[in-house]
Amino acid sequence: MGKPSLKSEHHSANRVSAMSVRLAPRKARIVVDMIRGLGVLDALSILRFTNKRGALVIEKLIESALSNIEHSDSSADVDALRVTRAWVNEGPTMRRFMPRAQGRATRIRKRTCHIHIELDSKRGAAHKPADKQ
Repeated sequence: MGKPSLKSEHHSANRVSAMSVRLAPRKARIVVDMIRGLGVLDALSILRFTNKRGALVIEKLIESALSNIEHSDSSADVDALRVTRAWVNEGPTMRRFMPRAQGRATRIRKRTCHIHIELDSKRGAAHKPADKQ
């Protein structure tokens, strides 16, 4: 397996994806849940000090989205961007076998995931609902 592929899609919001990342989806979801709904600069500072392997991948993904935005629209305000949507899907699973006692073998599942992040300006972003009382 090579490097995960980065795919950028052009919509009203700016969406980037990292496909087939060699990281279990449930571990990537922990990191993604921390940054969902935050401003881009806040999300990057949280990711830099998070001691998880998925934080490095997601940080690179957000930085890639920022550079795509700056390249396509030089008048874009980076400070006004926030992570509006972020989700993790399960990717293909690599199967390996480990030898066990008495000639048996057990299956080892090496899981991969697809990470998707969507950035949009604060004006158009959906805000978190207020707490119900």
